[in-house]
Parts: sequence; C-alpha cells; structure tokens
Amino acid sequence: MRSLFWGTAAGLAGLMATTIGMAATSPNASAPAPQPIDPGIYRPVTSDLMNAVIQPRHIKLWLAGKAGNWVFADYERHNIGGALARMAKAIPMYKDTSNTDLIAAFATPQLAALDTAIKHKDEAAFQRAYGDLTAGCNGCHQTTGHEMVAIKVPDGNAFPDQDFQPPAQ
Repeated sequence: MRSLFWGTAAGLAGLMATTIGMAATSPNASAPAPQPIDPGIYRPVTSDLMNAVIQPRHIKLWLAGKAGNWVFADYERHNIGGALARMAKAIPMYKDTSNTDLIAAFATPQLAALDTAIKHKDEAAFQRAYGDLTAGCNGCHQTTGHEMVAIKVPDGNAFPDQDFQPPAQ
C-alpha cells in the first residue's frame, strides 16, 4: 500500500513538473492574460486633457512671455509640446484622424516659432508666435468639428497666486 501511494505521488509530481515545464516554455506562458477594460476606471478623453493640461499651460505661457520671464515661458512652451506628445500616445486617433498629424499641423511649427522668439527674448516675435499658436488651436478645433471652442490671447490672469515676473537677479 505504501509503495502504491509513493508511486502515485511520484507520478503526479512528474506530471506536474512536465506540465509546469511545458507552460514555462510555451510562447504565451509569460504573457499575462488580457484583462477586460474596467468601465469604472476614469480614462481622460481629449477634451479633458485640453481643459486640464493644455489650456492652463497656454495661459501661463502668455503671462510669462508678457512679463519677460523667458525661462518660465520656455518651460511652459516645452511642457505644452511634451503634453501634446503624451496625449498623442495615449489617444492616437481622434474622429478618424491621427492626433500626431493634428499636432504636427496645428502646434509643432507654432511651438518652434515660440522657441526661437523665447531664445531671442523678442517680445514682438513672441506675440506673433503666440498668436499663431492660438490660431493653430482654433484651426484644430474647426477641423475636428469643435469650432465652438474658440481660444484667444488671455486678457487677464487666471493664476492670481503665481508671480510671472522673472526672478530678481
């Protein structure tokens, strides 16, 4: 009886080892099983990101440039470009159009012009480039059917708790 038990146990152990070994060498063994999308998880959409991330940076960029705080203006210009690039990865398509293509058409050249104006500390060039970026935003909104979202050059400070003046040297 004892040998039957040990024989059965050894056979089961061998079968388990073989099964585990086969699973470990199986091409899909290390890949986690796909998980269903949880509808309860908040997944931002394009308008959420525009309102929460892009628009405040657009405003801060203007306020920094108007104050001659070129370091901060460059920081915000850089952050807008980075945020748009991350958005294009997170949401590759918008209404059958590539977000990368929309950004390339309506923001990339404008951000490059802002980069040049900021590096030269040229307020007139900054104002033109900022106006072009703002027009680019509106062009994108029109292209995607959201012409009711009209962006403009800020006429006030939406961030009264932030000092936009350059730091004292």
